[in-house]
Amino acid sequence: MAEAKNLLLEEMEEAFYRKDAEYFKSLLKHDDFAIRTRAVCILAEIGGEDAVKPICDVLLNDPNALVRHEAAFSLGQMGYASAVDSLIHAMLNDDSQFVRHEAAIALGVIGSEGARWALTMALRDDSREVRESAEIALANLDYLAYSRERGSSASSRFARLTGG
Repeated sequence: MAEAKNLLLEEMEEAFYRKDAEYFKSLLKHDDFAIRTRAVCILAEIGGEDAVKPICDVLLNDPNALVRHEAAFSLGQMGYASAVDSLIHAMLNDDSQFVRHEAAIALGVIGSEGARWALTMALRDDSREVRESAEIALANLDYLAYSRERGSSASSRFARLTGG
């Protein structure tokens, strides 16, 4: 079994260097959660905005909370506003506080004002970690709004670092 997994990882490495996003999209449904997790990370790295929809599908539908968490993290790091609706849904509805927390952080990293209402709702989450993550995200939204008002624009890199 370990040999088969190592061969698959070797194949994945070759596909990574070829930047074969379609290959990694196909692995998002693999039986092994570790392979799905790695596929999410790699797809986020090489897939561009075309990878947002399949990663959102993982966030909303994967049976494993760790894989969903990694999808939320990856979407935040990618920074595309097209992920906001899925992240909001996950933050407000996922069974795992681990996923809800990461979705809140990702929303702050992306910095979309359209997420403010949902982050405010998350301040009432049963989980302290989710509530605190929503506070961090809202602080990042506040900083981005402040920067815009002053006529400067916070760098997206800085926003990603301060958002989570």
